[in-house]
Amino acid sequence: MSGLANAKAQEAEPRSYTNTPVGLNFLISGYVYSEGKIAFDPDTAIADAKFHSDAGVLAYVRSFDVWGQSAKFDVIVPASSFAAQGFLNGQPREREMSGLGDPRFRVSVNLFGAPALSAKDFASYRQDLIVGVSLQVSAPLGQYDDSKLLNLGSNRWSFRPELGISKAWGPWTFEVAPSVTFFSDNTDFFGGNTFSQSPIYAVQGHILYTFQSGIWVALDGIYFAGGRSALNGVKSDNEQANTRAGFTLALPIDRQNSLKLSASTGITTRTGSELSAVGIAWQYRWGDGY
Repeated sequence: MSGLANAKAQEAEPRSYTNTPVGLNFLISGYVYSEGKIAFDPDTAIADAKFHSDAGVLAYVRSFDVWGQSAKFDVIVPASSFAAQGFLNGQPREREMSGLGDPRFRVSVNLFGAPALSAKDFASYRQDLIVGVSLQVSAPLGQYDDSKLLNLGSNRWSFRPELGISKAWGPWTFEVAPSVTFFSDNTDFFGGNTFSQSPIYAVQGHILYTFQSGIWVALDGIYFAGGRSALNGVKSDNEQANTRAGFTLALPIDRQNSLKLSASTGITTRTGSELSAVGIAWQYRWGDGY
């Protein structure tokens, strides 16, 4: 099965490497509704699998100084209510579940163009070119039942190093971020089998426009490929080569609060889940200078 475990590879995040005053904390609460088709390995007897999901997310972000450049640490805890329907050997089947997914931890460090500044000094900062790197780790702590083919947790680790480049021209900002996601094996997959997966290679891009009011809007795109899976060492013909597109709209409310709206959908799909999603998130920030 290559659907749920790969959903995180389809996420596009604008402004991941934007400079932020050091010493700030961010609390983010969000909701995402998604629906679409689930991709299973071609040699299974499962067909026409569709799903819909109501997902909540709680995240904490902290900005800090690393060698004079700005950096961030974040932790994301997802929770979902998920329902799927499909046919197994021609017979209808359903699966409903709710609970916690695998938490994700990330450290990102800007290497160039984003000096570590206090909130007071940040008022005079203007972005030009920013180059940064990050590492995100997903831990196998989500809900998992080895007697079920679909789960909210993946029962394996994943590691995603990423390079981020952001260039500003006046109110316009252009971003590109290539990454690769590595997976450990799930040695307790669906009754004690071993599920393994090749790395997923991705590149996401964003075109942003920031208004004088602080409102910003982004057009988002992502392409990802790879991710061929194997069951007990037998490889499946399910290597991915997919694209997605969407938009993000951020609305500042006051100095501490803001809202973010987003939507995305699949454009082309060789193998893998096809889904559309809409979301809303609230952000509260506090710390030095706020």
